[in-house]
Amino acid sequence: MTKKVHNSHRNSIVTQQPQHPLREYRRWLRVSLYMIFLLAGQCTATLLGRLYFDNGGNSKWMATFVQSAGFPVLLPLLFSFQKHTKLPNTLINEPSKTKPKVFILVSLYLAFGLLLAGDNLMYSYGLLYLPLSTYVLLCATQLAFSALFSFFLNSQKFTKLILNSVVLLTISTSLLAINSDDDDSMDHPRDKKLIGFFCTLAASAAYSLFHSLVQLSFEKVIKSKSFSAVLDMQLYPSIVATCACIVGLFASGEWANLGEEMKEYKKGAMSYIMTLCFTAVTYQIFSICMLGLIFEVSSLFSIVMGALELPITPMLAITFFHDKINGVKIIALLIAMWGFLSYMYQHYLDDKKAKAKDNSQVASEGLVEYF
Repeated sequence: MTKKVHNSHRNSIVTQQPQHPLREYRRWLRVSLYMIFLLAGQCTATLLGRLYFDNGGNSKWMATFVQSAGFPVLLPLLFSFQKHTKLPNTLINEPSKTKPKVFILVSLYLAFGLLLAGDNLMYSYGLLYLPLSTYVLLCATQLAFSALFSFFLNSQKFTKLILNSVVLLTISTSLLAINSDDDDSMDHPRDKKLIGFFCTLAASAAYSLFHSLVQLSFEKVIKSKSFSAVLDMQLYPSIVATCACIVGLFASGEWANLGEEMKEYKKGAMSYIMTLCFTAVTYQIFSICMLGLIFEVSSLFSIVMGALELPITPMLAITFFHDKINGVKIIALLIAMWGFLSYMYQHYLDDKKAKAKDNSQVASEGLVEYF
């Protein structure tokens, strides 16, 4: 009789779950909401940026400015979250009892803000000189760059599937580069298209580096489990980037043409203002959701989720901006999607392996307690 009771107790221990289902459910609910708003904001911001240039907008610094100038919309969120609010997080295993020094935080936000301003400027060149479908496909190289930076900075495992993803995205980008001269959907000369091509490629690399450094900062410097830390990481670098864009706007002399640009905007002055305002808001939406995914999962995961924009925006560009899509672009799109799915399958395997390891650990701890 005693032996039978012991076996029953052992089975109850072995089948114990490693995590509370409600807590895991809430975490993935947050991740799902981040993904939905990220895609909605990213697609809308990209289309509005293209709309600005297609209807007479010509200021690269203004297009850069609105990518960070929407930070005031974050202030109500920042005030509503208290500093002591705790959220479960896979990035930070051992929270620090001491806050980082103010000088370190200021230096961090200043560096990230300047990097963000330069990155946004390069993206503006890409939007100005490239068809939207080509621009979005080039942005898919963020996944390859993110895998590389995550390997060196965040100890990301570089498996065969991730390597396969990087190679496929590289091939996809090469096809677009070869085909750029045959794309007659825009009247920019070849040298302008090449500038847009390399600026977008460099911006994708800088964007991936930014996200890997943000993840490293959460782990090594900030060490906070509050959502306000995510808001701080978006708010203060955005303020720095906005100030840098204002300096660039005046230093370049583009500010003097903004009044005339607004008057000559094809859809009218009110449409000009609304386009810039909505662009600023949507950039903040997808940026804060991107940071939220870094906070909850990893920088590479956030980039991969952003890559879901890849098949959506080119189709919208064909509908709204009449971008031409030829056979080479279709092949590049399919190869890029193959690379994306390759990484997603690797993430599925990693998640499955982690759950099996947790279950095994709980089972072994239960058996030790039993004996």
